[in-house]
Amino acid sequence: MKTDIIIIGGGIVGLSTAYQLLQLNPDLTVTILEKENAVAKHQTGNNSGVIHSGIYYKPGSLKAQNCLRGYDMLIDFCKAQNIEYDLCGKIIVAIKPEEIAGLEALYQRGIQNGLSGLRFLSKDEIKQYEPNCVGIKGVFVPQTGIVDYKQIAVKLAENINLNPNGNIILNSKIQAIVGNEHGAVVHTDTERYEARLVINCAGLYCDKVAAMAGENLNMKIIPFRGEYYAIKPEKAHLVKNLIYPVPDPNFPFLGVHFTRRISGEIEAGPNAVFAFKREGYKKTDFKWSEFWDAISFAGFRKVASKYWKTGLGEYHRSYFKPAFVKALQQLVPSITEDD
Repeated sequence: MKTDIIIIGGGIVGLSTAYQLLQLNPDLTVTILEKENAVAKHQTGNNSGVIHSGIYYKPGSLKAQNCLRGYDMLIDFCKAQNIEYDLCGKIIVAIKPEEIAGLEALYQRGIQNGLSGLRFLSKDEIKQYEPNCVGIKGVFVPQTGIVDYKQIAVKLAENINLNPNGNIILNSKIQAIVGNEHGAVVHTDTERYEARLVINCAGLYCDKVAAMAGENLNMKIIPFRGEYYAIKPEKAHLVKNLIYPVPDPNFPFLGVHFTRRISGEIEAGPNAVFAFKREGYKKTDFKWSEFWDAISFAGFRKVASKYWKTGLGEYHRSYFKPAFVKALQQLVPSITEDD
């Protein structure tokens, strides 16, 4: 089969890439190859559903630019496709005096990134937004929202399939990529595809796919799993919207927090732990080759040797529920283990 562009991966990144390409150039033929039997099976369908504002990212960085531009495009797409979303805002809360400097730095980053309506909250004002939350100072971020990203992915897929030049082929795991003077040939379990351009949107396996294409990378995907508890429906009133702590700048995680889902469910978490399998969503998931691949990587060992105490703390919360609850109680003291 011949096509202009092959996109490897049917998550939200691959789907939105295909959707945009077809919008920009309707004459292109674009084919998505997805190894699963449906789109959005992995990160897209397993995240907390938050629409992030861009407050955390260094002003002027590509990450900040991408988040801010993507934010507007996401809202426009939801409006056009009648997808439910809620720009409910969130509060970031300092619970200790030593966190105030970090909170104020986040506020300044938000201003520099063009966010409007940010406001500092006093101890009493925090209660106006979240009556059960405690803290000594907070920031309200009105741009933060919630949405179901799986629903967005399904709608993107519908649009692509309705386009006569768009095609999503499921159950198509990549086995080899062979470059030639005309582009590349992509081999799956059952088919051979020729394309002028191949775009790698393979998520947790994007480094493996890049290696198939002959790239000699000095980096590797190391899987971490976010573990959440759901708050019982009768206790959902403890959290109105989203409550976040001031994050530790040493890590790419935002700390244990509370998130209202678009369904109304309240999630508490995540606990961020090293996963023993790239697509390991349960504690019991293990794949020896991927585990060894991660721990034998010098970059992982360097980080692990520096931050092993933090890592052990995450595992402690993972396997010991009272420790997880204790972390949550720093923001909402009235929550209990039974909730």
